[in-house]
Amino acid sequence: MIRARGLGKEVASPEGRLVILENLELQVQAGESVAILGASGSGKSTLLGLLAGLDRPTAGRVDLAGVDLGSLDEDGCARLRADRVGFVFQSFQLLPALTAIENVMLPLELAGRASAHSDACGVMARVGLEQRLEHYPSQLSGGEQQRVAIARAFAAGPDVLFADEPTGNLDQVTGHRIADLLFELNRESGTTLVLVTHDPELAERCDRRLHMEAGHLSELADV
Repeated sequence: MIRARGLGKEVASPEGRLVILENLELQVQAGESVAILGASGSGKSTLLGLLAGLDRPTAGRVDLAGVDLGSLDEDGCARLRADRVGFVFQSFQLLPALTAIENVMLPLELAGRASAHSDACGVMARVGLEQRLEHYPSQLSGGEQQRVAIARAFAAGPDVLFADEPTGNLDQVTGHRIADLLFELNRESGTTLVLVTHDPELAERCDRRLHMEAGHLSELADV
């Protein structure tokens, strides 16, 4: 489902060129769940953005669902993400002027799906928020906002779900509930799950655990 070859990312800094990722190799199979751990600043979120086509590498290539992301322009990447990818952010990234149901409907409407409202209602029920459809993000708790974000990510039936610290802004109990929901939906839909986390308990629930250090990946053995 995902293959990165010779992946590199450099950015400009006051001290010169800063290497974030260097000659990175990664393969993720369809339906697999993979956790990426590592210290802050090690390149985890940068890698996630490259794998999802949200950013461009300075070296190497990423194939997502059999498509070379480097062969696509910005519009092509956006279409591929709309059709195949879901993304859950630590900061939820809900639009404050839209209700919960409108946030979930938005990617479906942009994709031209006529059943956007009914599909969004269905996934909101799956995350236990059928009573919060008309609430705005400011009227929801952090855990409820993250459930809306997960509903939005799963609404279009993505092949791949990327999650960047999905429980990082939540208390422990709420974080465990959100993790349960992510893995439940992952199992039900067969969606490939790639998540960045500092939480070793969350990482342990994945099929594989990878460690990022100084722009390189290594696989962690099961204990």
